[in-house]
Amino acid sequence: MLDQVTGPVAAHGEGPVWFPRWPGLRWVDMLVGDVLTLDDSGEIRRDHVGSVAAALRPRESGGAVLALERGFALADDALQDVRPMPELWSGAEVRMNEGGCGPDGAFYCGSMAYAETPGAGTLYRLDPQGRVEPVLSGISISNGLMWTDDGTRAYYADTPTQRVDVFDFEDGKLVRRRPFARIDPADGSPDGLTVDDEGGVWVALWGGSAVRHYTPDGELAEIIEVPTPKVTSCTFGGENLDHLYITTSQVDTDLDAHPGAGALFVTAPGVRGLPVRTYLG
Repeated sequence: MLDQVTGPVAAHGEGPVWFPRWPGLRWVDMLVGDVLTLDDSGEIRRDHVGSVAAALRPRESGGAVLALERGFALADDALQDVRPMPELWSGAEVRMNEGGCGPDGAFYCGSMAYAETPGAGTLYRLDPQGRVEPVLSGISISNGLMWTDDGTRAYYADTPTQRVDVFDFEDGKLVRRRPFARIDPADGSPDGLTVDDEGGVWVALWGGSAVRHYTPDGELAEIIEVPTPKVTSCTFGGENLDHLYITTSQVDTDLDAHPGAGALFVTAPGVRGLPVRTYLG
């Protein structure tokens, strides 16, 4: 059963993260630059971190690493002291979109053009020493990067390709990219994703009103229907990592027809997720 946890609190909700040291689940209202925190009492705190809040992950040493509009930032656990790093590019055409931490302790985040220009995005790697390098180029809408529990594979979606791809992760490099699952455009487009402790992959479908669960060999195992079309991402959370939290967006959505657009949803799918990986910088 799918439950609606909040009202339509986010114009463009994205990137949910569960970390035991934080007050509760966190996700971003990306295009207004806010991080939302849902605490145990059900209250929502909103912290403004920049013009865009693309993604965040915990730092192993305390605090958070953030992707803002044109680069990265570090913050304290309370998200009150935000310290931006040098911007990676100038101009207002391109922004960061989504990211995650790898088994190498680095924070990865990919970009996209506001106009969704094909090939305008890049996937960047922020290493634990604070150095930034491009990892993939020619990306259109960078989404959904997460590694398996053993760190040997990573799943990734460049949304307009209508695919979730899988990489091998060897010597700190993403190699041997290949299709993992293909999605018919009539069913939506792949957005954010997460991996469970059995190796299953859970993919949010932008425009598809659903989250799809794939087995480790890429077979469709389950569809979770969500009562609003723009489903953006999902993550496992809760004390036992057995609840799947799902974020949604109001972008280009009829809010009268879909009053849950922008809300946070949750379900208990019968499997557990993986602990979030932290940034070692």
